Amino acid sequence: MELLPVVVTALWAMLPAYVPNNAAVLAGGGTPIDGGRSMGGRRLLGDGKTWRGTAAGTLAGTALALVLNAVRVPLGDAVGVPLPRFPLAAAVALAFGAMLGDIAASFLKRRTGRERGAPFPGLDQLDFVVGALVLVALVTPRWFARTFPLRALLVVLVATPLLHVVTNAIAYVLGVKDEPW
Repeated sequence: MELLPVVVTALWAMLPAYVPNNAAVLAGGGTPIDGGRSMGGRRLLGDGKTWRGTAAGTLAGTALALVLNAVRVPLGDAVGVPLPRFPLAAAVALAFGAMLGDIAASFLKRRTGRERGAPFPGLDQLDFVVGALVLVALVTPRWFARTFPLRALLVVLVATPLLHVVTNAIAYVLGVKDEPW
């Protein structure tokens, strides 16, 4: 099996998971999910994890999947790769799973004494990927198995940290993020 179709398919299938956290940053603010509660003297999640951001991120990722469904055949033909269609359940699971992964990472950061925005190498780059992949595998196991064979999962795990670093640096330079990680 050629590598190019695996890379194209893997990255295409992850697009609805790549967008939610960015959309959450843009739409953030509002009521924190943890309601200001603490555990062991530290906030459960912090002010950066809000209901509005989570909803906006989930909606943005889901909407992107629906748009991708509309253009998948002509784009797939253009690149010579049959691109997978996103069932609605998979679209929502990828987007919401990405948000859940980021929320879980925030919880872990607080438990390890890291403040909001502090780097946590590895976790920062893959938290949303793990959340998205686990939830989509639970919700749509057949679609997940067809779309993410082992080679595709490896592509996602290698490419995502690289994409994460580049997009965060761009967001930092544009002033959208307070830190470049």
